[in-house]
Amino acid sequence: MGRGRARDHPSDVGFRHPLPQADTSAVSPAPGAARAERELVRLCHSGQDLPALRTGVLRVLRRLIPLDAAFLATADPETLLFTSAYAEEPLDAATALYLDNEFGAQDVNKFATLATAAGHVSSLDAATRGDRWSSERYRDIMRPAGLGDELRAALTTGGGCWGYLCLHRTDHPLGFTAAEAAVLARVGPHIAHAFRQSVLLHAAPAAADPRPGVLVLAADLGVVATTPEAAALLEQLEPAPHLPLPAVVYAVVAALRSERPDPSARVRGASGAWLALHASHLDGAAAGRVAVVIEPCTPRATVTIRLAASGLSQREAEVARLVLRGASTRAISTALHISPHTVQDHLKHVFDKLGVRSRRDLVGLMLGGH
Repeated sequence: MGRGRARDHPSDVGFRHPLPQADTSAVSPAPGAARAERELVRLCHSGQDLPALRTGVLRVLRRLIPLDAAFLATADPETLLFTSAYAEEPLDAATALYLDNEFGAQDVNKFATLATAAGHVSSLDAATRGDRWSSERYRDIMRPAGLGDELRAALTTGGGCWGYLCLHRTDHPLGFTAAEAAVLARVGPHIAHAFRQSVLLHAAPAAADPRPGVLVLAADLGVVATTPEAAALLEQLEPAPHLPLPAVVYAVVAALRSERPDPSARVRGASGAWLALHASHLDGAAAGRVAVVIEPCTPRATVTIRLAASGLSQREAEVARLVLRGASTRAISTALHISPHTVQDHLKHVFDKLGVRSRRDLVGLMLGGH
């Protein structure tokens, strides 16, 4: 098969409009790039909710980096699984294929790999040294959709990954430049900060009905059965593009089938309450039926992610967790091998970041509700 323009180019396969061709010839920053970058940083620190953030981030990014389509997802920083996903055409129609590739194929620039790598940004061309055809994702998904290079980023800040971003261009020999990757590396932590902050918006008390729901999926991921509780909880989760179930459901199932050690994720529902999802095999076979349990989280189950979302350092979070277990200053000092004075310094920072004044307030905030 030749390596010129794909036979199934988007102008040939029925997309409503041919994808616009991005100008990939310029290596230098676009006019007004510095202003756009400042605008993006301000947006990311403005405290907006997730839908507004997605719209604003992609709008300003297009002024910084020419692109033809984008994918944006939030993630659980502990399991690195998607908790929501947004995709533009033609990516949205291929959401299921991308999920299969992410969790089931050997390929370059996997999001979870970027999250734990020294550098969190990479293009397909850079990872394959210009040989796009060595990527299964390019051969089976991107090329048939008329897409060429992609620029991926794990959105990390404070040692945690809060989401993923992938920028695409139409199939063209010229891909994303090192300068454009550097731009994304600069703004990525700010987008991560925005995603992290969105976790804390619109807090809600624990769900009135604490009963878990169970969703049973067939081998082909068709829905076999749903309990009434699961149906109600699914309404709280953001739908995946062109798929019948939320992205986080497919993510935990894909993680299970790829034998990840913890096929689970926590996500804020539309009401603001926290939900936990966990997948397990029903038939004892990796390719058989799967049960997904969806349940409201207890306050204690979300302590770690809420402390991380509040911007606590690793040591501050350790001190806070010990306080929540009832440990005294002396006990914390002994457990962490730091002086009592240092414990008090860390506690002051914890109180300041969480907006509380005492240990009692901290316990009430973190364990008294969401």
